[in-house]
Formats: sequence, structure tokens, C-alpha cells
Amino acid sequence: MKTKLVWAAAAFALSLPVSTLQAQAQAQALELKVADSFPAGHYLVRLMLKPWMDDVTKRTNGAVTFTYYPNQQIGKAADMLRLTQSGVVDIGYIGPSYVSDKMPLSEVAQLPGAFETSCQGTMAYWKTAREGVLAKQEYAPNKIKLLFEVVLPPYQVWTAKAKVDMTKDMQGLKLRTTGGAQDLTLRALGAVPVRMAAPDAYESLSRGTMDGLLFPMESVVAYGLDKLVKHATEGVSFGSFIVAYSINQSVWDKLPDDVKKAMNEASEAIEPTACAQVDKETETTKKHLQDQGVSFDPLPEATRTEMKDKLKGVGKEWANGLDSRGKQASAALKEFEGLLAAGGK
Repeated sequence: MKTKLVWAAAAFALSLPVSTLQAQAQAQALELKVADSFPAGHYLVRLMLKPWMDDVTKRTNGAVTFTYYPNQQIGKAADMLRLTQSGVVDIGYIGPSYVSDKMPLSEVAQLPGAFETSCQGTMAYWKTAREGVLAKQEYAPNKIKLLFEVVLPPYQVWTAKAKVDMTKDMQGLKLRTTGGAQDLTLRALGAVPVRMAAPDAYESLSRGTMDGLLFPMESVVAYGLDKLVKHATEGVSFGSFIVAYSINQSVWDKLPDDVKKAMNEASEAIEPTACAQVDKETETTKKHLQDQGVSFDPLPEATRTEMKDKLKGVGKEWANGLDSRGKQASAALKEFEGLLAAGGK
């Protein structure tokens, strides 16, 4: 009897139109693994990752769900590209700075003085990384597809002891960077870059092996560094950082069309929203840090002018160095600057 039922079910399935079978396949539940290095409650998880996941689940009527692994549970920030490429996770937080040997051109969005707000940098990077030079030269060769990202507001110099008031105050300061373009930025001002991932910064600063950090304001609080820093600069952009979540290209290619559509729509919706909220929260966070005893020290006009002048050549130096290695850095820089001028359109 059971055998007859199985054959009957198979015969019925074969009799269905292809479109009906596809619709049934697309309606099947799909669970994707997402991983990052952020601590629980990190503001970018709250403002960007979780809203995106919830939106995708809603747009697919619950067919797509996510299992989220925060706080380096599966791997460190520098491991996320490899873990995503190998399929250990489906979607990973891949910060280009942590894999600058694999994604050097993405640092075009992390050069000093390029933009003043998160949204300016975010929308320009979104275009080039989804359909421009970076999409073709970085994401495709690495077999990943960008899903959504935010470029953080301009970094400032945070110090544990003496404040930075003049350019000469930067001389010899050991400051945390994410590497690449930020290293060039600090060297141009006479400081000593100390490359490390954000989760490792607290221990190094608390031990006194660093004098301070290049960091965005929100992350100072997120990683507990507000207990260690005493001074922050204002008035000069020392670069930025890209927080990008990408999906394994093979996983993406196998997704049903309706799921791809839902993800793309969710991504287009979260981009302007997330960066606007990041920009908005900056002032609230500043008040919190001031209450914690952090002094925000606007750089004198003469210092601003001198620093900006020294930093003017960083972009060209960065591009020339990569061009000499056969990378299309000058093309990436030209496109990014054009997108900034056009408002990311």
C-alpha cells in the first residue's frame, strides 16, 4: 500500500507544470548562517544587520530565516572572507581592511578627507561595490557578493593621555589602525600605525602598548574604550572604515529568484536608512562620552590647514602604489570621487 502511495505521489509531481514545481521549491524553508566579530548589542548590528535579516524574512513570508553568530564565535574578523568563501558561513562581515591583500581597492572609501558624513561615503561605495570597479575587480574575483554595507563617519584620533593640539603632537604616537590607507594617513603626520582588529584594541590600549587609536565615535563605546581614552580630535577627517556583509557567490547563485529579489530590495532599503541613523547617533554618543570624561578638542585652524595639506597626497600615494602592482586603483579613485560628487548616484 505504501509503495502505491509513493508511486502515486511521484506521478502527480511529474504531472505538475514546471512553474508550479518552481513555486513550491521557492516556498521551501531556507536557513542561512550569518557571522561577524561584533560584540553583542553592537550598534551596527542593531541599526543594519538585524533590520535587514528581519526584512528579508518578512519579504519572503518567513521562508528565509537566519542563524546569527556574533562576537567571533565562528572566527575572527580577519578570517571572515575565508570562512565565507569556503561555505562555513553563508553571509559574513568582511571588512576590506582586514583582508587588504585580497581587497586593496576598497580602501578608496577609507582615504582621509574624502567625505564628511557616513551617508556620503556609504552611498558612493554602494554603487562602485555593487556595479562598478570594485564589484568587478574585488568582489567577483573573491567569489563573494556584497549584500549591504555602511561606511563609518570620519575617524578621529583618540588618545589615553596627552591631547593632540598641533601636528607635532602626532610625532611618534602609536595609534591603532586597520592598516592600508590608514597607515599611510598616520605616517604622513609622523605617527606610528599599529595595525589590529577592533576587538583587540582594548587590551593593547589598557596595557599601554599604544598611545591611542584611529576610531569612529560609536565604536569607542561599543568596545568599552570610553573607559580608557581621555581626548578626541575634531575638525579633520583621518579616513574611515567599511563595514560590509557579503554572501558566498555560489550560495547566492543557487538562491531562488524570489529570494534574490527580496534580498536586493531589503538591501536597497537599508542602505540610506542605516547610514542616516549612524550619522544621527553620533551626537548622542558624543554627549555620552563627554559625560564619561572624554574631552573633545577642536583642532586650531592652523593645525587643520597644516594637517589637511599633509594628507592631500595620501590618495595619490595610495593609488600609485597599487597601480604599480597591476591594480586599478586610479580608476577606482576616479570613480569613487565621481560618485561622491554625484551624491552616490
